Amino acid sequence: MEFLNDLKDQVSTAYELLAAGWGVQLLWGIAWTLAVTVVSMLIGAVLGSLVAAAKLSHRGGLRFIGESYTTVFRGEPELLIIYLFYYGGTQILTGVARSTGSIGSADILNMPSFLGGVLAVGIISGAYQAEVFRGSFLAIHRGELEAARAYGMSAWLRFRLVIMPQVLRLAVPGLGNVWQLTIKDSALISVTGVAELMLTANKAARSTHHSLLFYTLAGILYLAMTSISTPIFDKAERYTSRSFTRPK
Repeated sequence: MEFLNDLKDQVSTAYELLAAGWGVQLLWGIAWTLAVTVVSMLIGAVLGSLVAAAKLSHRGGLRFIGESYTTVFRGEPELLIIYLFYYGGTQILTGVARSTGSIGSADILNMPSFLGGVLAVGIISGAYQAEVFRGSFLAIHRGELEAARAYGMSAWLRFRLVIMPQVLRLAVPGLGNVWQLTIKDSALISVTGVAELMLTANKAARSTHHSLLFYTLAGILYLAMTSISTPIFDKAERYTSRSFTRPK
């Protein structure tokens, strides 16, 4: 009975804190988390496509650049990369501004928090997306490409009608995994000051001294975002495979 009373008190306290404004702040934190994730995925898609093409190139120099990119950004801690982009970017911007006389010698030009965060997370995401795109291209049956050449298709037509639809179909499951990884990486950019979910939960915990409550809520909300995204990517996989006939 005492346990039930304690539980009731905890629920009542949680309701009061959320109603006092922290609930709205957490919702804004979710919005910023999704914004960081979407923009980072788009940056990663562009970089990943270019890096995948480089790794598939017949030119040794391009393959070396592609391999170096994926090795470095998949091998280094994500937090270190975020620090390098945010604080290193601040140092570079300050140095350039001082050299041009835009700011004084004692002034500092900070890297925008959101920009520094999404660039760092986007570059990390691009390293993983590059491997997804490369693996998807290699999984295309060589006979399809040979048939396209035999029909006289140009390189652009082969890419648009044969390669791109197949790569997208094969890449969707892997991209779903990268999406979930990027959602989790977005929590790390709280160090730059972006008010995403992790930073909001941390502020709420420090302000109210209810750390267990707000960190638990943050964990539940992150789990909800990743869980909701799973059926979305499953539906996308079915959509991109709608014209693909599976062998019986």
